Amino acid sequence: MFTIAWINLVRLFRDRTNIFFVIIFPIILIMVLGLSFGSGGWSPRIGVTGASGPQAAKLVAALERSADMQVVRLDDDAEARARVERGTLTAALIIPPGYDHALSSFIPIQLPYITRNEPSALQLGAAVRAVVSETTMPARAAAYVRNGSFGDLVAKAESVTVPGITIEVTTTGTAAIPGNVTGFDISATSQLLLFVFLTSLTGAATLIETRRLGLSRRMYASPVSSGSILLGEAAGRVAVALVQGLIIMLGSGLLFGVRWGDPLGAAALLLAFSLVGGGAAMLLGAVLRTEQQATSLGLLLGLGLAAIGGAMLPLDLFSGTMRQIAHFTPHAWALDGFAELLRRNGTIADILPQLGVLAGVAAALLALGSWRLRAALTR
Repeated sequence: MFTIAWINLVRLFRDRTNIFFVIIFPIILIMVLGLSFGSGGWSPRIGVTGASGPQAAKLVAALERSADMQVVRLDDDAEARARVERGTLTAALIIPPGYDHALSSFIPIQLPYITRNEPSALQLGAAVRAVVSETTMPARAAAYVRNGSFGDLVAKAESVTVPGITIEVTTTGTAAIPGNVTGFDISATSQLLLFVFLTSLTGAATLIETRRLGLSRRMYASPVSSGSILLGEAAGRVAVALVQGLIIMLGSGLLFGVRWGDPLGAAALLLAFSLVGGGAAMLLGAVLRTEQQATSLGLLLGLGLAAIGGAMLPLDLFSGTMRQIAHFTPHAWALDGFAELLRRNGTIADILPQLGVLAGVAAALLALGSWRLRAALTR
C-alpha cells in the first residue's frame, strides 16, 4: 500500500510542469490576491522626490511618521515614474522645486501623485492627501491672514489651540472580518482549497493511465490483495492532496506571514479535505476511460465547485440563498472551519460540525470510488 502511494507521488512531481501548477502557481496567486485586497501589516511603499526646503522636509517627515505607508526617497521624477511602472513602488509623490517658495509667497501649488489604477494605490492616495492637508494647514492659515511674515504666521498657526471634536467609534455585534485578518490570510485559505481539490481531480488521469498501461493488471498478478491495491491507490490520491496542502500552508506562512489558526484544527481540516479530494479523484478515475476526459472534467468540476463553494468569491458576499447552495460543496464547509479558526480564534472542538460533514463526504466518495475502481480494475 505504501509503495503504491509513494509511486503516485513520484509520478506527480517527476513532471516539471506539475511542480509549477501544484506549488509555484498557488503561491503566486496568494501573493497577488493578498497585495490586491489588503496586506495587513505590509505597508505600501511610496517614493518621494524633491525634499529640499524646510516645508518640504516637514512634509516628508510627516509621511514617514504615518503608519499607512513606507517612504522611499528618490533622486528625480524619472526614477519615480520608472519604479511605479515596474511595480517596485505603489505610488510616488513629486514635490516641485519651488514648493517652499510657493508656500511662503502664498501661491497655490500642486503635488503630482503618480500611481497605477489599482486598489492599494487608491487607498494610499487617500492617506497621502490626509497627511498633506494636515501638514500644510498652518501654511494655508498664514495665506488666509497674510498680515506679517510667513514664518511668524506659521508659528502662530502651529501654536493656536481650538476646542477639538472627539469621535468615538463603537462596533455593534461581531465584525465579519477582524482587523488582524489580512488579505493574505483570506486569499491563502481559498487558494489552498481551490488547488488541492483541482489537483486531486485532474490527478485522476494518473489512475486511468495506470489502467491503460496494464499496471493494475500486473499488480493483481502479484501476491498482493485487492484491498491493499485499492488502499494504495486511495492513499496515493490523498497523499498528493496532503503534500500540496502542506506546501501551500508552510510556504504562505513563511513568505507572507499567513496565519492558519489553531494548528491542530488546521491540520484536521486539511486532512479531511484531502480525503474528500482523494475520494473524488478515485471515483473520477474509475468512471472515466481516458486521461483527456479526466483532465477536462476535472478542470470543469474543480473550478465550478470552487466558484460555487466560495473559494473564488468570499462567502460573506453571497446572498442567503447562494450561501445555502454553496454548502452543497465541501469547499464551503472547509471555509467555514478555517473562518472559525482564524476569525474567532476557535479550536478543533469548535469545528467538529465542519469536520463531521467533510468526513462523511470523504467516506462516501472513498467507498463509492473503491467499489467502482475494483470493478474497473478487474473488468
